[in-house]
Formats: sequence, structure tokens, C-alpha cells
Amino acid sequence: MNFKVSSAELLKAVLNVAKAIPAKTSLPILENFLFAAGDGSLVITASDRELTLRTSLPVDIAEAGSMAVPARQLIDLLKALPDQPLSVCTLSESTFECRWENGNSSLPFFPAADYPDISTASDDAGKISFPAAALADAIAGTVYATADDEMRPAMNGIFFDVEETSVTLVASDSHKLICYSVDGVSAVQKSSFILHKKPAAVLRSLLEKGEGSVEASFDESGVVFTYGSTIMVCRLIVGRYPKYRDVIPQNNSNVLKIDRAQLLNTVRRVSVCANKASNHVKFTLTHDSLEVTAQDTGFALAAYEKIGCDYSGADLEIGFKSSFLTDILSNMSCETVQMKFMDARRAALIVPSEEEAESEKMCGILMPVMVA
Repeated sequence: MNFKVSSAELLKAVLNVAKAIPAKTSLPILENFLFAAGDGSLVITASDRELTLRTSLPVDIAEAGSMAVPARQLIDLLKALPDQPLSVCTLSESTFECRWENGNSSLPFFPAADYPDISTASDDAGKISFPAAALADAIAGTVYATADDEMRPAMNGIFFDVEETSVTLVASDSHKLICYSVDGVSAVQKSSFILHKKPAAVLRSLLEKGEGSVEASFDESGVVFTYGSTIMVCRLIVGRYPKYRDVIPQNNSNVLKIDRAQLLNTVRRVSVCANKASNHVKFTLTHDSLEVTAQDTGFALAAYEKIGCDYSGADLEIGFKSSFLTDILSNMSCETVQMKFMDARRAALIVPSEEEAESEKMCGILMPVMVA
């Protein structure tokens, strides 16, 4: 193998896939990048067998070939180099050289044949095209609500409920549930799959620029996301996701309309004095008035704040775990939020105001807690 490439471009490419390098593994070959040079491009692969990332970049190839190169040492070397032409070539059956303007470095490599095969989606896989920016926002708006549940693995991921022109991403930990709708989608037919939170977070980081579209191909066991020159392959969570639409409240008639940032900051301030174990805050709602209180009697702590609001409905006292509420509010972008209640025992619905419902198609459901 022998090729020339910009050191900065090579560093950018390896960092793009390095998220798939495992921190610990029983298979040492996975601590390496797989390099495959041919047809004017270098294809770089990293994998932990559950998640695989692959990208390509144009290079000047003198001799095609493939090898597995140590990830940590290569990244450290490239980070220490200023941007300049870099020549990479094999010296022997187990050593390759990186040569730059006034120096060189010799590193070991391993046979490409030792690298495990990467499976992709089947020929009859379902296909979806997403707007990249919208998908990144949807993942960011739902991934925080996933669970860590060994008994119900389906809850540890994001459920993609696919329609022909839209997709709803759903995440829940049984205390809160978030639904986020993405329009502008192109799908062959209605379908669904569950993406684990770890590859979902990696996919979001790949889509940070939010340009263009993302293509997805998936079957019962795996999904392949293609974005520009980068491909992500991962296993899906196998299981049945709960019927989330059945738990969305439809008739909550007590409606609080309030500035989202004001409510978020109030809850953050008051919760400083909440019991550290329960983290509970209490809402006392009367006509156009909201009182937020918290206390920790064991340490003689208490906090109270009253704010004006637009509230229509019966007087109500209801409690929430403050960290769950701040999670939802801080991951919304609307200026005004609506909280809809039935009573103190049933779930509250949190949505953008009617004026902003089209720009942010998201809803949150939060279970209340009993407070004194």
C-alpha cells in the first residue's frame, strides 16, 4: 500500500469514525482502523461489532492495498502534525511508514483479513430519507428520555415510527415520554424500528452540520445510515415498543400557558431547596397565578416563587420531580409552553403553544408525584 494525503484531511476522517473504537475489547484487532486504498480513495472503518462507522476520502494512490492500523497511535501522531502532505506506505509485512516534510514515523499494522466482516442490511430492507438537520434535532430532543432498563431493553432506545412522509421519534423511561415528529421524510411504506441510545447519540454527532439528507436502510436486526461519505451500521434493539399513542392524554382541560424560559429558571431556583433524594417541587395553580414551592424538612430548607401566567381551569396542586421537568423544558426551543392537566394524579401533557406548534412538533408527558 502506498498513498499520499493531507494530514489534516486524514485526521478529520479518522476522528469521524473513531467513536466506534471500543474502550475495552476481547478482540484486539478492533483497536485498529481498517484502511482500504483503491480507485482513488481511502476507505476507513472502525467497529466494536455492535456499531460500525465507515468513511472515505480522496487520496493519491501509488499502490492499492489494505491493512489494520493502530487507532490510538495514529490519532496521536496526526494531532501532533501541522497540516501538510503525508505519505503512507508499507515497509514490510508488518510495518508501515508515515512520512512528512522533515520526518517520518514507523508503526505496526495487522492483516486486513483479521478484521471482522461488517454485515449490512438485507436486499429487501426498508428505506427512508431524512432531512439531516431535522433528524439531528429529533434525536437531541428525545435521547435524554431513554431508560436504562435491563428487563425491558426496548426502553433503552429511540422508537422510530415511520409513516410515508413523516417519522415520529419516541423515547420513554416510564416517568416521562417524549414524542418528536419529523416532516419532509420519504419512506416506501409504514414501518418501525428501535435504535439504541448509544448509536443514536453517535448519529447525532455525525449530523452536527445538518446539511443535506440522511438515507437509512433497515431490516429486522440492523440499520445502515448513509450521510455524505460516512456510513454508520448498527444493530437494532429487537422487541416490541409500548403503544405510546394510548398514553398521550387527550382531554386534559386545565391549561397553563407560560414563558418556557421563565418556568425553567423558576423550577431550577426553587429545586435547590428540594429534598435531594426525591427532588420534588409542587405547583399551586390558581387563576393567572403559579406558585412553585419545594422543601427539605430534614435540613430546614424551603423555597417559594410566584409567577404570573395564563391559566384556565380548576384550582390545582400537583407535584413533579424537578429534574424530569427541567429535562423536558430545556430540550424544547419554543418561547411559550403549554402544560395541560387533568388532576393531581394523572400525567401532564407538555407542548409548545398553539402559535409555535408547527415549528416544533414535540410533546412531552410527565407523571406527577405526591407532595405534601
